[in-house]
Formats: sequence, C-alpha cells, structure tokens
Amino acid sequence: MVKRSSLGKGLGALLEDSGSDLALTPRIASGNVALAGTVVNVSLSQIEANPFQPRNEFEKQALAELSRSIEEYGLIQPITVRKVGINKFQIISGERRFRASQLAGLNQIPAFIRIANDKTMLEMALVENLQREDLNAIEIALGYKRLIEECNFTQEQLSQKVGQDRSTVTNFLRLLKLPESIQAALRDKKITMGHARALLSVNDAQAQTKILNEILNNKLSVRRIEEYARNYPVKKGSQKSKVKSQKKTATSVLSFEEQKMQEDMADHFKAKISIEKQNAGGGNIVISFKSDNDLKRIAGILDL
Repeated sequence: MVKRSSLGKGLGALLEDSGSDLALTPRIASGNVALAGTVVNVSLSQIEANPFQPRNEFEKQALAELSRSIEEYGLIQPITVRKVGINKFQIISGERRFRASQLAGLNQIPAFIRIANDKTMLEMALVENLQREDLNAIEIALGYKRLIEECNFTQEQLSQKVGQDRSTVTNFLRLLKLPESIQAALRDKKITMGHARALLSVNDAQAQTKILNEILNNKLSVRRIEEYARNYPVKKGSQKSKVKSQKKTATSVLSFEEQKMQEDMADHFKAKISIEKQNAGGGNIVISFKSDNDLKRIAGILDL
C-alpha cells in the first residue's frame, strides 16, 4: 500500500522502516499476537498520550473543526501507536487526531501499530511537531535543537530528516543565540525573521536589545536594521572590531534619527552623504560628487 503523502517528508522518512504493508483488522486480537505493521481499531480508553510530545496545547478552534470533520467522515488517516502493555497503547504521532476523535464522541479509531523505543518515540514526536503550519521561528529552532541534542543528529542528518537545506537549519539554530527579549518578540510575531537575522550581525547583546526597542517603537524595516547593524560598533577584541577601529577610531555610531537625516540629505542633494560624528562631540558632513559638473550642481543647490 502506498504511504499517505499527508504524513510529510520528515515523518514519512522515519516511518520507512515500518516493515510490511498495512493490513486492516476489525479488532485487537487477544493473546500475544504480533500487531506490528498492521492497522487495528483501538478503543480510545486504551490509548495514552505520547510522554515525549513537545506540544502541550492544541488550538481549540482548529481542534473543533477537525472534530466536526471526523463526526461526518470518520477518521480517515490512522494515528500511529506502539503497544506498551496488555490492551494499552501509546501515541507516537497523531495526538491532534486522537483528541479530535474524543471530542467527536468516537469509541474506537484506526491505529497503525509499530515497534518503537523511547528514542524513536521522541524523534518522531519532534519531527511531527515541526511539520505544524502554525509554528513560529523560535519553536522550530528549539525543535531542531532538541533533535540534535537528544537524538544525537548532526546538522546534515537533521536537514535530511526534516527535508530542509542545511543552511536553513543553521539559520534557525542561530536564532537561539539572541537575547531572550528578542526571541520572545520573534515568537510573538512582533518582529520578523528578517529583523532577527539582521540583529544577529550585531555582536553585542545590549546593542541588540537597544535596536529591538527601536524596531518596536518606530516600526523600522529590515533594510533599516541591516544598515544600522553594519554601522553599529562591535565588541572589542573581535576581528570585525579591529577592522572597524582602524577605520573609525574617533567616530561614534549614528542614531536612527541621524541616519534618517543622512538619508534625507542624500535625497535632497541626489548625492552620497556621510555624517561623521566624533566621540568628543561635533563632526563632519561629507558630500560626495562624481564629476566637476556634479560639484557645480551641488554648489547650485547650496546657492553658492
């Protein structure tokens, strides 16, 4: 029997070693009958939740909608369970379908039985959870982190399991290096993934938090943050810091308001403008020109 595409690439890869084709049986046979690799109708009272399930809450409206669908059409896709005792089963994947079936008032549901140890249970639960459409970037990053730390995956192995490029996996994991306040803002969708990635290029937690406040207060675009991050001083001792210190030993970073002034002046003169602030106070405004005619044009704007 062909595997259901709805399992998803990552979870499907984990189920590939399940053995024989699914064989539908009307009820659980008594005694020590080998059930692995079959689909049986299991009483909901004999099913318990996956102790490794990383998801603790299920969206009520979506659960109710699925429940209504199950009432009308039945549970089309079996859940996957492992047998943990006499007439006792533990969910490997499909807890949302299990809960919706309870709401629908079903007594039994079809379940695919497979053999799985605790490591496999954790692995499958994490991968299934990562396939949810409502996950935010931090939840995805934490899921990847658990698979690496608790299932001993390399980033390359993980990328294959979840069906993502390795660079994508790496970018998500880097988000966990951000301060908690920024992770919370990303989780709550107050900033975007683009904002977070731009903040990663600022090598100082206090500076990152300061820029976060500017984003939240002034609704700054990702492009503005990227520009600000390029100009922001980095921690002393880093390679970037050494390079910057050679170029800007006495200058200080521009505030967002000063950057806006610089941009407005550039628009006004149709030329590159550089505001160079000195740490001791004061500074210079540099107007760049491309030719003698361009210089005369700028002088005309200045009414010289």
